[in-house]
Amino acid sequence: MSSEVSKENNASLEQVNLIDKQDSRFGDMWYSFKKNKIAVVGLVIAIFLIFVAIFGKFFTPFDPNLTEQDILNPRPPSQEHWFGTDEQGRDIFSRIINGASVSIFVGVASVGFSLLLGMVLGAIAGYYGGKIDTIIMRFIDIILAIPSILLAMCLILTLGAGVGKIIMAIGFISIPQYARIIRGSILSEKENDYVEAARIVGCSDFSIIFKTILPNIVSGIIVRAALGISSAVLEVAALGYLGLGIKPPQAEWGTMLSESRKFVIQAPHTLLFPGLAITLTVLAFNLLGDGLRDVLDPKS
Repeated sequence: MSSEVSKENNASLEQVNLIDKQDSRFGDMWYSFKKNKIAVVGLVIAIFLIFVAIFGKFFTPFDPNLTEQDILNPRPPSQEHWFGTDEQGRDIFSRIINGASVSIFVGVASVGFSLLLGMVLGAIAGYYGGKIDTIIMRFIDIILAIPSILLAMCLILTLGAGVGKIIMAIGFISIPQYARIIRGSILSEKENDYVEAARIVGCSDFSIIFKTILPNIVSGIIVRAALGISSAVLEVAALGYLGLGIKPPQAEWGTMLSESRKFVIQAPHTLLFPGLAITLTVLAFNLLGDGLRDVLDPKS
């Protein structure tokens, strides 16, 4: 009886020690991250932008899609309209806030889509190797051989307009980034002793790949995902600028830039503020990704 109690106590102590080690590790990572002031600035801006994307619609001073028919020309920034109005009399500040929900949602969702497919393809290719690896990686090479924005345009023209179609198009062109990272990481990990031990005890291939190996290579994936959001936001804006993005009257930063081209001299504010919104978002997630790379990369 006493031996059973002793075993239970030892198991409890091991669990407590494991939790303490995890807390200590996360504490060290957070301490290292905080030392990078630029990365902290990126994190703060990214959190603010996500907050605006989720809750900003409740704080817009004007209807972002409401047009004033008596306004024939854009009005400059004023106390009433902080960022001015566009050629249809719509409040640019309200439209930028409304556009944040589209750009950031599409950016995050497309990264999730590409990460999921890239993780599956890269894991299968890296773990099994052979002909399966050759077939998957030649498919990846074909995607990489086509300019990403051109491939996205072709997919949009084929699938049609809509938020879901844009997420699929941008996510598809980003699959190779994650597939190659995960494949390379699994190739270097699958011969380690802990993987061989999992095979010996009878773990399935699915369990070995997704429960044993992936948790040990997740740091590189997190960094790539953070940087991928900034790339996706840029691609959404590029498609909108080319007329293949979100259709009006829905506000979207790239579409706002496209609609304001003819007013670049007369009303430069119509281009300035959407451009600043895109720049700030891309910069924030790039700084966040660089900070995460410095913390999570064991070589740094």
